Amino acid sequence: MENCNSPSDQKSVTGAEVERDTDFRVHVFSSSSELLEKLHEKWDSGKEKPYPAMYSSVFGGIILDPAMMVIPIDDHMVHRGHGVFDTSIILNGYLYELDAHLDRFLRSAAKAKISSPFPRSTLRSILVHLTAASRCTEGTLRFWLTSGPGNFLLSPSGCPTSAFYAVVIKDKIYQHREGVKVITSTIPMKSPLFATTKNVNYLPNVLSVMEAEEKGAFASIWVDEEGHIAEGPNVNVAFITHDKELILPFFDKILSGCTAKRLLELAPKLVEQGRLKDVRTANLTVEEAKGSAEMMYVGSTLPLLPIVMWDEKAIGDGLVGELTMALSDLLWDDMVAGPETQRLLVTYD
Repeated sequence: MENCNSPSDQKSVTGAEVERDTDFRVHVFSSSSELLEKLHEKWDSGKEKPYPAMYSSVFGGIILDPAMMVIPIDDHMVHRGHGVFDTSIILNGYLYELDAHLDRFLRSAAKAKISSPFPRSTLRSILVHLTAASRCTEGTLRFWLTSGPGNFLLSPSGCPTSAFYAVVIKDKIYQHREGVKVITSTIPMKSPLFATTKNVNYLPNVLSVMEAEEKGAFASIWVDEEGHIAEGPNVNVAFITHDKELILPFFDKILSGCTAKRLLELAPKLVEQGRLKDVRTANLTVEEAKGSAEMMYVGSTLPLLPIVMWDEKAIGDGLVGELTMALSDLLWDDMVAGPETQRLLVTYD
């Protein structure tokens, strides 16, 4: 074929590549101080640091220098994905639903067969102290439990102990009043065991979001093998029918969202006001879901995001619904002025 290189051409190209490779040198850091100086170059730009504090059980304390916010390469969460995580919101100096997220965190750890290096009370104290040390009053508190560092094998049996990490991330938390577009994901969803465990194996979630972005949408919706609505890539999904019923999919095959469950607790207030007829969980087919009057994502960092179009088809009249925003107001009010059972005041250092 005319466009194919001859064997001699291939040899010359290969030789040139080899020659260029021999000219390339990888820098070897001669000391830890030189390496630390290099790490600091990234963070000493004068900009506000987005990660004001991290905790590492490997180091045994709280780290305020972002250049040192690292985890060992041989941690099994890094090279085997053997880890679980969760997230709590920091808003106006309060931690929102910390206990609910911590309880789910430990349930996920049990399913992943990861034992915590500390009792629950100590984990909670670490998270509260970390938030205080960060001086961050608005953002997210993210935490991980892993089978720990030790080797590069599949089994964690050779790891001396599990590891606990947490980081505070500065971010703006606000109500979403504009609607977004979504698509039906073609990426296979996780099996129930892995979907109901909040683990770090998020490749399906990542690919699902990327697929949506490539099609000009915000995110996607997973549909299970039986044709029922499941969830979004890292959020639950909720619907309001034309009969004014709030319906969320059953949690048996998907992650039990803390914010979604809180919404189910708060929404009956709208039933009492006569604005909603009912609040329940149920199986919904794609046809039923797309025929709903209103639709929304529900998740900790949102906390509620209206959906106005799905697969290029308008949901209801294609506008953000009145009941969607009423539910959003309920969640937002709970976040900024809810009971002490939901909000923990942080005493900052």
